[in-house]
Amino acid sequence: MPLVFLPHNLDASVDKLPDVGPTNAKRLSKLGIESIRDLLLTLPFGWQTYGDPADVAGLRDGQQATVVGVIAHISARQSLRQRMRLTEATIRDDRGASLRLVWFNQQFVARQLSKGDRIAVAGVAKTGRYADGLQMQNPYYEKLNAEEDAQPTKVGGMMPKYHLVDGLTSRKVARWVASALPLADQLEDLVPEDIRERHRLLGIAEAVRRGHKPETDADFREATRRMDFAELFELQTAFALMRSRMAAEPAPPIPFRQAIGDAFKVGLGFELTNAQRRACRQAFNDMQGPSPMNRLLNGDVGSGKTAVAAACAAMVHAAGMQTAVMAPTDILARQHYGKFRAYLESTFPDLRVELMVGSQSAAERHHSQLGAASGHCALLVGTHALIEDGVQFANLGLVVVDEQHRFGIHQRELLRGKGHVSPHFLAMTATPIPRTLALALYGEMVMSVIDELPPGRMPVATEVIDRDARKHAYDLVRREVLAGHQAFVICPLIDQSEAIAVRSATAEAERLQREIFPEFRLDLIHGRLKDKEQVMQRFAAGETQVLVATAVVEVGVDVPNATVMMIEGADRFGLAQLHQFRGRVGRGQSKSYCLLLTDDDSKSVFDRLNLLTQINNGFKLAEEDLRLRGIGELIGQRQHGRRTDLAMRVLLKPELLDEAHAAAQRFLESDPGLTGNPPLKSRVDALLEQVAIS
Repeated sequence: MPLVFLPHNLDASVDKLPDVGPTNAKRLSKLGIESIRDLLLTLPFGWQTYGDPADVAGLRDGQQATVVGVIAHISARQSLRQRMRLTEATIRDDRGASLRLVWFNQQFVARQLSKGDRIAVAGVAKTGRYADGLQMQNPYYEKLNAEEDAQPTKVGGMMPKYHLVDGLTSRKVARWVASALPLADQLEDLVPEDIRERHRLLGIAEAVRRGHKPETDADFREATRRMDFAELFELQTAFALMRSRMAAEPAPPIPFRQAIGDAFKVGLGFELTNAQRRACRQAFNDMQGPSPMNRLLNGDVGSGKTAVAAACAAMVHAAGMQTAVMAPTDILARQHYGKFRAYLESTFPDLRVELMVGSQSAAERHHSQLGAASGHCALLVGTHALIEDGVQFANLGLVVVDEQHRFGIHQRELLRGKGHVSPHFLAMTATPIPRTLALALYGEMVMSVIDELPPGRMPVATEVIDRDARKHAYDLVRREVLAGHQAFVICPLIDQSEAIAVRSATAEAERLQREIFPEFRLDLIHGRLKDKEQVMQRFAAGETQVLVATAVVEVGVDVPNATVMMIEGADRFGLAQLHQFRGRVGRGQSKSYCLLLTDDDSKSVFDRLNLLTQINNGFKLAEEDLRLRGIGELIGQRQHGRRTDLAMRVLLKPELLDEAHAAAQRFLESDPGLTGNPPLKSRVDALLEQVAIS
């Protein structure tokens, strides 16, 4: 047997391992695995337990099992019914009982195995549809020595389930891991020994060994708990370091003035909710301090986050300073511009609100630029245009970023850098984020939660519509429009696609105008449209009755007269996003409706969509979305990266996050510069750099 030489360096490329090679290294790279260290630290996400070899006669339908036997028959053929290539075999165990095996589209199995071979197979025993007795479909297999006492070493027992891409199998990954495991003792433990003892955690080498090759389920649970804690501890240490660095920066103290708060509330024309008042108090208290406020305002759709931001802007203006508000789209920026003017300018005549977006003329942008630089503009609302080099502020005291998860921290820091000193920072999101997930993702900020809707706001009546009930949906839209109201129609795509069988906004707008609503004025809006603002202005003014749109209207669109939201291909969206769409209606005094249309009649789709008919609370829906579809549906694919599984587990184990958060705080207090743990410092610095460029 040839000698296999392993690289001695954990940071060596994974293709240095036996049998990996450049092609498989590229496949592993797609999973974030570049080095041998990465491979060892990437545990399976679960295990399939097949147990020790069992007798065929004792198997039950649906049982996961390992069977050892001799091949009595094996052949490859093509099925006539589905034109599928099959490899079929029969094995007999040592007691003479037979088990049928079927591999779909794996004809190579017939070339690797022969009649008379002794093999072990692991899979699920099921009753066959067209044959008597039990069978296994696509089982794992291992060729054994001919002796009767030969036992499997590669299949059966506990088999790992790794995340994969095309061309990889869990068995391949497990084989590469097994060759790398002797290097596990070289791994540095980033979690200090006293913290491991306090929280009863395995050392890193033992956790890696038990995670990849557990002997029991308890071994795997201990290993994953240790690895989850370590990742959370690193992240929370990075966040704690960010908070301490920010606390060390000087910021302009914004004194609280009761008269300003009272005047603001009177000028609003409506009562703030208890949750809004609580959020205002928290922000006012932060801004009075000598270090910058760094707060996340997390609220449900329509909970009134903008009013809280406006109250903060009024207090900042009273202190002689300016506010900048950044939104991700022109539509949302213009929406904010109108709201801030309504909330502030009539009450505080010297508080001038200006707008800066890409669609303005050069003269309009120059005018806003001069206002910000001279100090005559007290509040500048804009998009990415705000962080361009030519934009300067005379005395910036507060930065507000809406839908903050759509911006990277680097962009937010560019805006904060427009001040002569560090301005206070308020982030807002209308995507309700569960507390544990917020702490895991945005731990550098403290959080205010607005979990209360303004009084009198009626819940939106929500209904799931299958393909046979479309007429009911169209009739409801027609009834509401004839009553003087307006309607949204949301489509998943801009243009028709051959790859995805869903309705597109452009084709649906033409069809609805021609065949369904010829008597109504329709308009179309999507992300590639140049005159989006004009389209929204026409709809807001009531000049158009039905607006066909893509997800561009997901946030910030406020048309109180719109009472119907009809969502095509609703199964293509996550619950949190559907809840955002639903929030575009029900903003006036009339009863409103959200119709979830789907051509997919599967039970799982209807069960998921029906959650929206039962739950109006955005935070509860966010937790369901995280459980069912993952973190990318909540905060967008751009930011979630490789933290998906961790975030899913954290939601189920919030106590672990609390432990890691507390441990990071204590550790940083004892070693503010992380000088006593160079490996942890290196990892935290890398995390901070990664966050800074996101």
